Amino acid sequence: MRGCQRSARLLLATILATAVWFGSGAAAAAGTVVEAPPGGVGISSVEPATGDVVGVAHPVIVRFTAPVTDRVAAENAVQIITATPVEGYTSWVSDRELQWVPDGFWPGGTDVTVLVGGSRTHFQVGDSFIAVANRSTHQFTVSLNGEVVRTMPTSMGKPGYETPVGTFPVLEKFRHLVMDSSTYGVPIDAPEGYRIDTEYAVRLTWGGIFVHAAPWSVDSQGYANVSHGCINLSTENAGWYYENVKLGDPVIIEG
Repeated sequence: MRGCQRSARLLLATILATAVWFGSGAAAAAGTVVEAPPGGVGISSVEPATGDVVGVAHPVIVRFTAPVTDRVAAENAVQIITATPVEGYTSWVSDRELQWVPDGFWPGGTDVTVLVGGSRTHFQVGDSFIAVANRSTHQFTVSLNGEVVRTMPTSMGKPGYETPVGTFPVLEKFRHLVMDSSTYGVPIDAPEGYRIDTEYAVRLTWGGIFVHAAPWSVDSQGYANVSHGCINLSTENAGWYYENVKLGDPVIIEG
């Protein structure tokens, strides 16, 4: 999310968050809710949706029904309401999709209300569940609310296929997934090609980086990086991570 424009969001107190959620007139006194971005552009969807419980790195995602030409006005139409101030910044994934991202992470347990274009969603940030994958030590360490709960040997991207460094919120989860190298331009019959059935696949990037079970690399896990960029775990460890991780939980890749 490079080149993001930092914005001063409406960081409101508990009384305002309560007033907005229950529809009292106090909200209008404290700030105007913009019914829609300029030019008649409507809202296609807002994520997280009402009732969702997400990880501490989950962005607020607003999708519009048509390209947005006045981005500043659209950004100002989005209100992020929390009981305790949470600073963040906006970025544009495309001319139809805006994201609001908290600085660092949301505090665990935060209730969030999002108002935009006449839409309102209310979601909760769950416990802080953070994984750190170290490319040098070949360890995958998971902490729950600041306490380490599991450390697992891993194997990551080999030379030429290095696992990217950075912080990545979990995007999707698949109990079973076929991974195919041709989806990123490497034919299956090429020397580095593959088509394999995987279990417990947790997506970190739309470009194809996952945490997943890789029983074929167990002998290298904890010792060497041999994958095509994914974070390999044993089937047991991958299953444990899959069962406990939420969408929006961060994986920090370092080393």
